[in-house]
Amino acid sequence: MGPNAAERPVEASLPSALPTAVPMGTAPAHSARDWPAGALEQAEALQRLLAIGDRDWHRLKCQRSRRAAEQLAAALVQLLAADQPAQVASGPARERAIALTEHALGWLRADLSAPACPDHGR
Repeated sequence: MGPNAAERPVEASLPSALPTAVPMGTAPAHSARDWPAGALEQAEALQRLLAIGDRDWHRLKCQRSRRAAEQLAAALVQLLAADQPAQVASGPARERAIALTEHALGWLRADLSAPACPDHGR
């Protein structure tokens, strides 16, 4: 069985300290004018839906659009959970979202490939 989402190797183009999601319930409180009510919860639901889990890892790990969608959903969660849209300067959440978006583009452009399964070859 393949590694789960938290244990999967992170491709070299993505900084190793970059999470693919903000843990649910850890988002800072924002005022209602920052993001529409319920947007974060819907983005988290989309991310869970698109995440490639253990049972599907080997079957889906090379599907470029699928991997890109997984990363784009994670980028959206980063923005909604921790970014202040009215803030002009780029903060950590925006930087994480940018890195995840660039990672998604790498999948779509075929610049990235799925890492070898660590369980194979043992």
